[in-house]
Amino acid sequence: MVGIDLVTVEKPKSPIAEAYRTLRTNIQFSSLDKKVKKIVITSSAPGEGKTTTALNLSITLAQNGHKTLLLDCDMRKPSIHKKLKISNLYGISDLLVGEAKYEIVISKGPVENLDIITSGTKPPNPAELLSSQKMLNFISDVEKNYEYIIIDTPPVLMVTDAQVLSKYADGTILVVASGEAEKDAVVKAKELLTKVGANILGVVLNKLDTNRRGYYGYYYHYYYGQEQEKKKKKGFLFNR
Repeated sequence: MVGIDLVTVEKPKSPIAEAYRTLRTNIQFSSLDKKVKKIVITSSAPGEGKTTTALNLSITLAQNGHKTLLLDCDMRKPSIHKKLKISNLYGISDLLVGEAKYEIVISKGPVENLDIITSGTKPPNPAELLSSQKMLNFISDVEKNYEYIIIDTPPVLMVTDAQVLSKYADGTILVVASGEAEKDAVVKAKELLTKVGANILGVVLNKLDTNRRGYYGYYYHYYYGQEQEKKKKKGFLFNR
């Protein structure tokens, strides 16, 4: 078992896995003029599910035959290596400061077509490192080899890292925990991203309780089991 957060691997036929595939499709159709290739995943506050979203989105893209790279750029509180149970001895930070080569920091993901680069050694200045010319050069180099690059970042209201990386990206997705996120915090996060010119593709409403209707008129009902005994499941929606 690679981890309960990886529903797209462990339960690929589940309603939640299907919701991630819907998210993938919505992203692919989010822009007709320019392909959305480099995508930042963030949230307004910790614990809203941004890393889980980044992981499962990356997996669904790879499962669809797209060569995908998942970058853990949450250098302050990385968790991708923990969820995937892989080494974080060397990662993107070590690569940027010249302490490790690309061949060392790259790891294979849990599915074909997916590569992972963890955060690596915790630097004293993550924002400066992520906004450096070396980071920009790195993104430019790796995008030649991948169809999609998914970038997990810290929450917007905590530090400036997500804003910095959104300037490099083709699009940004804001993950919001239903019933947990503060409305003012989400609005502020959107304003901060917009301020730096981020292309906000939409919002993933995570931890959605489908027993409650509303949320601007959008909700999903997911069912499983026998016809005589249907049960509602939690899911999320993607809405611009």
